[in-house]
Amino acid sequence: TKSEKGRVYDRFRNRIVFPIRDTRGRVIGFGGRTMTGDDGPKYLNSPETPVFRKGSELYGLYEARRALRRIERLIVVEGYMDVVALAQHGIANAVATLGTASGEAHFHKLYRYADEVVCCFDGDMAGRQAAWKALENALPTLNEHRQLKLVFLPDGEDPDSLVREQGRAGFDKFIHNAIPGLEFLFQHLSKGLDLDALDGRAKLAGLITPYVEKVPPGVLRTLLEQKVAEVTG
Repeated sequence: TKSEKGRVYDRFRNRIVFPIRDTRGRVIGFGGRTMTGDDGPKYLNSPETPVFRKGSELYGLYEARRALRRIERLIVVEGYMDVVALAQHGIANAVATLGTASGEAHFHKLYRYADEVVCCFDGDMAGRQAAWKALENALPTLNEHRQLKLVFLPDGEDPDSLVREQGRAGFDKFIHNAIPGLEFLFQHLSKGLDLDALDGRAKLAGLITPYVEKVPPGVLRTLLEQKVAEVTG
């Protein structure tokens, strides 16, 4: 690539380079993870091109489809190394976003191949904010056949370190205890509200309605509306 001064340099210097494939296995871009920590961002991707759009591609999806005849669940993690470490421990259904938040286009693609999507996040405040953003983006893609779950890992842990320390069984336990996305919706919006009081219930109804309206009309939305009515009276 060229610098602003016109100097040509190696975009991925001092990085481990990962090929990024589309769902047909064609290489459409590259991701580089820094080895030294002082070469800019931890992960760096190829620039956007007509065939490589970060906002809709997922690292490891092609490999997951090749490894598994039927994918019941896809686990969304943050980095390439998380996908690699999980695969090393026999967990072949993990994919990673390419340095971007999980967007609506990602969820449309994920639900094309699996009915259940589990997103992994750090347990800190930033992780919870990322989970909220992912949930917002997923709502328009949900229906009665599709499940979204959220996992919050212990502080300082990522899927890579967790699976190395606790093995597949330890990681599977976290996945098994994942919080349903719609349960997180209620938890997040009712935080600090007194649901025994009329104004607290009214506030929740006002806050949650725009999110319920993002869910496409159908069985899931009807059940969600019933749940709101139940909680708020």
